[in-house]
Amino acid sequence: MPKEPIIVANGKIKTLTAEGDFTGSILIKDSKIAKIVKHDLLGEDLDTASLLELMGLSLAAEVKIINATGKWVLPGFIDAHCHVGLGEEIYQYEGDDLNEMTDPLTPELRAIDGINPEDEGFRDARLGGVTAVFTCPGSANVVGGTGVVVKTSGRVLEEMIVREPAGLKVALGENPKTVYGEQKKMPMTRMGTAALLRQALVDGQNYQEKLEMGKKDQDKLPERDLGLDIIKLVLEKKIPLHAHAHRADDIMTAIRIAREFGVDLVLTHCTEGHKIADILSGYGYPAVVGPSLINRSKVELKDKTFETPGVLARAGVKVAIMTDHSVTPIEYLPLCAALAVRNGMKEEDALKAITIWPAEILGVAERIGSLAEGKDADIVVWDGKPLSFSASAEVVIINGQIVKPE
Repeated sequence: MPKEPIIVANGKIKTLTAEGDFTGSILIKDSKIAKIVKHDLLGEDLDTASLLELMGLSLAAEVKIINATGKWVLPGFIDAHCHVGLGEEIYQYEGDDLNEMTDPLTPELRAIDGINPEDEGFRDARLGGVTAVFTCPGSANVVGGTGVVVKTSGRVLEEMIVREPAGLKVALGENPKTVYGEQKKMPMTRMGTAALLRQALVDGQNYQEKLEMGKKDQDKLPERDLGLDIIKLVLEKKIPLHAHAHRADDIMTAIRIAREFGVDLVLTHCTEGHKIADILSGYGYPAVVGPSLINRSKVELKDKTFETPGVLARAGVKVAIMTDHSVTPIEYLPLCAALAVRNGMKEEDALKAITIWPAEILGVAERIGSLAEGKDADIVVWDGKPLSFSASAEVVIINGQIVKPE
């Protein structure tokens, strides 16, 4: 059954595109942005007939009108790294599906097989204006499995997926060496972690070669390997590595390995990125920074600062800001961006770091991350400037459906 068209009317629209900011109205049909119209500010008591004419609709049209007069209208926010649906806050072991700590190399794991769409974190996200996320396995393993970009509304995961797989999670630094060091297994050092990651990529290259040989001689076809199928996607640059790295040396190890194998890379956490921002800008890899709204719970976080996103952005690195939910609650994503502004990031850059830049980093910018005709209707109406500490998401629309108010 077709959804009732919606007009978000007479708002201060921030498109996060070259079109910039303007007063206007947005027509939503089905799940898409059908039309965006710039116009002079209409009276607070909207003249429905004039509005319908502006939007190219007949007076007889059945349409829901959201009066956004005096409100800010933005694309839904995107959390570019979290674990919503996989690490449920209140269910402890039962709701913890983050880490398969039985083998340091598990590329075959898929986040979609562990996500619970009824996790309260999805509701928290919606209420906070977060309409899409990249959610992925944790960082216990050197290669942890694939993540997925999903909307934060849906009864089943199949209704929520934007891109799957969207990246392969790998981890450097403290976490894998701590987990497996305690088991007296490799990796017990950073050297061991890097060696295992390289070997996984080499195994993928060998698998590619055997598949090519099998095209000419069926007898030489290797047995299908689910993990190597994923590594093959990385080597073919169909999905990037998302490399968990806090310390500057771990960040550089991730870059070193990515360059050795010619694969795409997203630097995740990048906690000490501010120390080497000029160097990172020369490589061209994007960074997803955070979580910063936490205490220094481990040695790798000793130099964490809200200055990092701004320093990287000014150096020319494409930056997204994350919560790492449930490390920082996902509804605090705009607060994290606001704190980055307080610590030197340009406000426009901070907004881009939770909208269009994560969309580009995650390979989904053709659908989400900005307001443009033809894109998914993921729209939030804010009762104040969205990075103001007192602002709240008054109306949240995902795929053309109003999800707040509930």
